[in-house]
Amino acid sequence: MSQQGEKPAAHEDDWWQALYDETAPDTGPSSAPDSLDARFDSVSDAVGGTEPEPVEGPEEDDHPATVVPLPDPRLPEAGPVPEPRRLPRTVAVGRAPWEAPAGPRRPQTFAVRPPPPPPEPPAAPPPERPTVGHIGDRPPTYDAEPAALPESGPDSLDELVPDTVLDGARHGTYTLRAASVRGDSARFRGEPRRDALLTARFGDGDGALVLVAVAGGGRGDGHDRPAAADACRWIGGAVARSHARLSDDIRAGRRGDLKSGLHRLTDRTYGKLRARAAELGLEPSAYTTGLRCLLLPADPECRTRVFFGIGPGGVLRLRDGAWQDLDPVLPATGGAADEQGPDGDRLTMDLQITTPPPPRAGSAPPPAEPFRFRASVARPGDTLLLCGNGLAEPMRGEPALAGELARRWSAGRPPGLPAYLADIQLRTKGYADDRTGAAVWEA
Repeated sequence: MSQQGEKPAAHEDDWWQALYDETAPDTGPSSAPDSLDARFDSVSDAVGGTEPEPVEGPEEDDHPATVVPLPDPRLPEAGPVPEPRRLPRTVAVGRAPWEAPAGPRRPQTFAVRPPPPPPEPPAAPPPERPTVGHIGDRPPTYDAEPAALPESGPDSLDELVPDTVLDGARHGTYTLRAASVRGDSARFRGEPRRDALLTARFGDGDGALVLVAVAGGGRGDGHDRPAAADACRWIGGAVARSHARLSDDIRAGRRGDLKSGLHRLTDRTYGKLRARAAELGLEPSAYTTGLRCLLLPADPECRTRVFFGIGPGGVLRLRDGAWQDLDPVLPATGGAADEQGPDGDRLTMDLQITTPPPPRAGSAPPPAEPFRFRASVARPGDTLLLCGNGLAEPMRGEPALAGELARRWSAGRPPGLPAYLADIQLRTKGYADDRTGAAVWEA
């Protein structure tokens, strides 16, 4: 009975008992699909409704409904109730979030994170930088890099020289590399580089002439550095004024004329050094230097290489992987002599002019050391090395240094400037003076 005291109809009581029957299973989670359609069918079964027949139509969530006519109490009974007419009812049912969409499956579009870009290929390792190595089981005492700068003042700034000078060129059939480096001892003590280096070209075309001059000695009292620079500058000026004649003599093979002419030019240079010593109030021996020079014609048809100079140093040739010392050794007595070089290479020395002509009245006496001259013919693959005393001594006294440079320079291709500089600085224990050298690679 309802709260109003009315007796419920039979079909209402059945509906109530179907919903709240204690013997009915719990309404907890079930394995049956839980959808709006399933709930509609469950309610229809509970109230005893007639299962609707499906109505053909589009494949959507539309279901036919059964209309059950009820007697109107206001109207008299009019006989048997006719069979109810089934009318289609369209129920638009929304889809729950957990349900799969109805209808045919369509391609789904998802926001997909793009794949990461492929890793960049590893960068090529930088080319190996030339490094200054050493010969022997341990390095020399001094550091390989410069330490203290030379002391200077307001009146001596024009006398400053850089720690290192590096130059190079290519003419005719040869490639030139030249460098002058302050020695380990001078770098440590803050002393200036005493060696001087000059590389210059005079003229143009096939008649051009290249001069390489190396000047220096050992450790002195400070005057040898200006003397070395003066010697390079003065011999350079003398060759520049005579370069056309010298170039013709070299290409024509007039070695006697070359010998006497270069001897005069060198003697004038040393005469200027002695005059400069007198101006400074110094003894001639206090303002002097060793001087070594190479003359290299630019004509590719001429392979004659001319060496001349005075004082310590060296000229060596690397041929077929072995070093040959080409520094002329003069006999104690005069006389004519032609030196026969290695492998039959004719290296001419005109010793009839070993002693320069008698000096004019009032001129300075000739230098104490003899004049050295040598002209040789280069071969493809040769390497000619002109060096100051600071490089000549370890080249002659340390076989490991000569062997290492022979290995590096026998590849046939001349090194670049940085590599050549590292080669010249190859350190050897016991040799700490300036390193100056000019090398010529023959193609």
